[in-house]
Amino acid sequence: MSTSSQPQFRYTQTPSKVLHLRNLPWECAEEELVELCKPFGKIVNTKCNVGANRNQAFVEFADLNQAISMVSYYASSSEPAQIRGKTVYIQYSNRHEIVNNKSPGDTPGNVLLVTIEGVEPNDVTIETIHLVFSAFGFVHKIATFEKAAGFQALIQFTDAETASSARNALDGRSIPRYLLPDHVTSCYLRISYSAHTDLNIKFQSHRSRDYTNPYLPVNPTAMEGLLQPVVGPDGKKQEPQSNVLLASIENMQYAVTVDVLHKVFSAFGTVQKIAIFEKNGGTQALIQYPDVTTAAVAKESLEGHCIYDGGYCIQ
Repeated sequence: MSTSSQPQFRYTQTPSKVLHLRNLPWECAEEELVELCKPFGKIVNTKCNVGANRNQAFVEFADLNQAISMVSYYASSSEPAQIRGKTVYIQYSNRHEIVNNKSPGDTPGNVLLVTIEGVEPNDVTIETIHLVFSAFGFVHKIATFEKAAGFQALIQFTDAETASSARNALDGRSIPRYLLPDHVTSCYLRISYSAHTDLNIKFQSHRSRDYTNPYLPVNPTAMEGLLQPVVGPDGKKQEPQSNVLLASIENMQYAVTVDVLHKVFSAFGTVQKIAIFEKNGGTQALIQYPDVTTAAVAKESLEGHCIYDGGYCIQ
């Protein structure tokens, strides 16, 4: 066997519930580590971006057998452990617990890690999170996810000062009741600082938003968050009102670009963002206005009308 190849495991070490991961991609996030390790058990602590090249990490399982299970699995698997296409080398750590002398959550930064206690993931929408936190300054990006700690969100502000203002005002507080579903009796925010400085948002969706990039592709699952059915007093489904319009463009004979849509829809008010995407073989677009009223006027005026003369590109 060649000694030049780096072994993925070190077998001579005493098993520990703390695993040492090496050869990680640059600025590997805690969420990526948890995603790799969570099939084997509950993760109780992590320590990311350690080592001279910041490409190592420690992951602590709740139970020793869970760590052994992960090491054993990849030791016998033909497919190596990978994060972002990079092979991750795994071994037992010589420590038996992770001790963070200073938690990243204590170091001020421009990104907040928010744990929303007392709710299920679908109880709090990304629009509600944006509304609450944008009261303290411009929110650049939001990413929501589920972990052992519960429903969480990463919220990126312009600077640490703005993030600190939001944290100081909201940590330990509840989201206003009128923004929550009726069945939610209590909802508390537990807020710390994240080690992130710039969130990597790949799609606009009901789980993540980049408010700085209107041209970011829209994940089809975003429609699920925007188009939840609303039931009226008579028990019949009603179309929910929103400041974001979904436009389906039919009979496309000419190109419809972001600039074209902006020109059409800005006749009714300020258009904040536009995203065009393909779905089910057709062209659709999301158009965001500042408020529901402006969106409703645009919808009433444009629905069923043509962008071009001759009956082409019907909205």
